[in-house]
Amino acid sequence: MTIYKKPLPPVNEDTAPYWEYCRKHELRMQRCKECEKIRFPVSIVCPGCHSMESEWTRLSGKGNIFSFIVFRMAYHSAYKDDIPYAVAIVQLEEGPRMESNIIGCDVEDIRVGMPVEVVFDDVTKQVALPKFKPIQ
Repeated sequence: MTIYKKPLPPVNEDTAPYWEYCRKHELRMQRCKECEKIRFPVSIVCPGCHSMESEWTRLSGKGNIFSFIVFRMAYHSAYKDDIPYAVAIVQLEEGPRMESNIIGCDVEDIRVGMPVEVVFDDVTKQVALPKFKPIQ
């Protein structure tokens, strides 16, 4: 494995379980034990009912592109070889929206509403980043 030169996500006590599941190629998020709302980003308090009780639940990893942007200029030198690349907000089937890259297709083919599914990019031995590709 080559040395990964791009910024890595910060991992702390609250986010560690999320990143551990990603490393296992599982998309899991917190589900409130009271109202069953999926929490993302990670939070100690449910934004729906204010409960502090939650559990990590496995998601389908499927969703649709809610919004996206195509970067045609590198704002960080580590991304210069990736130009052009897409960053999207993906609306997951289970409700939450998350930011990620869209891979596996030409950036010109990306559309709002496009169905996508999660794939994991093992960028280091400790970190796997969730990314999305179109569902064929």
